[in-house]
Amino acid sequence: MGKNRGWLGMAMLVGLLAGCGGEDKAANTGKVADARFLADNAAWREQRRNELIAPDGWTSLVGLHWIELKSHFIGSGPGSGIRLAVGPAKLGMITQQDKRVFLTPEGGTALTFNGEPLKGRVELESDRDPNPSMIGFDDGKGLLTVIERGGRHALRVKHADAESRTQFIGLDYWPVQEAWRVDGRFIPHPPGKTLTIVDVIGVANESPNPGVVEFERDGKTFRLEALGQAGGPLFFVLADRTSGHGSYPAGRFLDADAPQAGKVVLDFNRAYNPPCAFTPYATCPLPPAENRLDLLVDAGEKAYAKPIKVL
Repeated sequence: MGKNRGWLGMAMLVGLLAGCGGEDKAANTGKVADARFLADNAAWREQRRNELIAPDGWTSLVGLHWIELKSHFIGSGPGSGIRLAVGPAKLGMITQQDKRVFLTPEGGTALTFNGEPLKGRVELESDRDPNPSMIGFDDGKGLLTVIERGGRHALRVKHADAESRTQFIGLDYWPVQEAWRVDGRFIPHPPGKTLTIVDVIGVANESPNPGVVEFERDGKTFRLEALGQAGGPLFFVLADRTSGHGSYPAGRFLDADAPQAGKVVLDFNRAYNPPCAFTPYATCPLPPAENRLDLLVDAGEKAYAKPIKVL
């Protein structure tokens, strides 16, 4: 009886995927899509949504504040040099010294440092360091971290009560199509090769570029430069002819498993929006010229429907 219920459950899932619109709609191609393929994509989409709306997910961002002076008082109060949208009126003082960042907490303010009560001055490691520091406030709802871009530091602030999180309206996708799960050929680059990637704030970074993936579509050959470490999973920043015409204008991301025997599977049904599609406080990479495809990739995540508001 248990096995029958499991089979019926899978059948119902496939039926829903094949018949529903929005996130769960399957391609109306006259071909019955593989049940495992549909179930795997449904699970991936659910995980994608859950990560976005986690209390510390990308939709929880409420601020990005560049540290311009040697010292700043920070907090949500009117006398703060860096004024936060949320949190204590007086959180503490941020100090820059020899390209290092320190926080001296305000007396009597309940803060945590990497999950432990904060008692005194600490150095804040950035997202470029092996162990980035985290300052918690508002009983754990708020999170302050340091990012480094182009030699400059900024405070990134998240809060579980962010409107962009609490009023998240969900994701929209093109219908799932097995034809957009493409087998590609991995062509390795010489060891140590990098590719210049520019982000939305104009900072250029040299990113490890282990190789390029070639794939066929509509009788033509296309190429995507891969980012990542040699022998590991691959990451792509790409644009196509749906960019600004259904998908997010600045491009999308795509992940792939590490190459196996020179082969890579590109499942464009899992192309997804960068964080900048949901918040103005992210510093997303832009597609390099090599990854701007003259191809209509009508698969994967569409542009987020809710307008982004700056607090």
